[in-house]
Amino acid sequence: MSVEAQALTPGEYIRHHLQHLQNHKQSSIVDFSVVNIDSVVVSSILGALMCWVLYLAARKAHAGVPGRFQAAVEILVEMVDNQAKAVIHNAQSRKLVGPMALTVFIWIFLMNFMDMVPVDLLPQIWHAAGPAMGFPDYLRVVPTADLSTTLGLSTSVLLMCLLYNIKIKGLGGWTHELVCAPFGTSKNPVWAVLLGVINFAMQMIEFVAKTVSHGMRLFGNMFAGELVFMLIALLGGFAAMSLSGGLFFVGHIIAGTVWTLFHILVITLQAFIFMMLTLIYLGQAHDAH
Repeated sequence: MSVEAQALTPGEYIRHHLQHLQNHKQSSIVDFSVVNIDSVVVSSILGALMCWVLYLAARKAHAGVPGRFQAAVEILVEMVDNQAKAVIHNAQSRKLVGPMALTVFIWIFLMNFMDMVPVDLLPQIWHAAGPAMGFPDYLRVVPTADLSTTLGLSTSVLLMCLLYNIKIKGLGGWTHELVCAPFGTSKNPVWAVLLGVINFAMQMIEFVAKTVSHGMRLFGNMFAGELVFMLIALLGGFAAMSLSGGLFFVGHIIAGTVWTLFHILVITLQAFIFMMLTLIYLGQAHDAH
């Protein structure tokens, strides 16, 4: 925990770390002109890193005995491909969906992994450089702990679902499904219209609910993990300031180690769940009701 952080109260310390580096101050609860620059920059850098690593793996791949790097990538690719085959039975669709699912899994894992970086490390580097360049002294480095990032990802999945609904079923077939599922229709014109309205409303609720829950699940888990790391960092701050600092420091080390080891499972599981839900939703777009 930094010297500057020790000068803050615990509440002020956490509030400071929960502030994003933004292009301008938010004027209302919903302000689409505000951009969380830190989330955009960090996620873009990690995306470029992912593409570079996968490019190296593809360039060095050979038919002989694979090295450790190639073997690790092949295991990952095979795992994602098997999951895609189990959910999406259209081989033509899997040519796009399979690589996309692999990209989603690795990218989200890398963004989640930023939660493993010490809480004050990158913010302290930014504290020395950012204000000197005229930027605010705020920085959050876990893009998936930002709701705009996770909802952006889930909205992208929604758009792909809509495109595949139209591609697989045709515009007419999908429109018919929107007004005839899940409750069917009726030969009576009045009942047919009533059921059509109800079916359409239920379909829209389903799309919205899946999209919101898809993004909120990832955000909630990563936000909670980030808060726990901040609380553990506060233990280190109290250790430096208190007479019984030795006990606080031991607690800081133990809690940090245990939570870090557990969080490795969390960040991997959350990336896998997001990928699997993406495959499931796209698989549902291929199925007729």
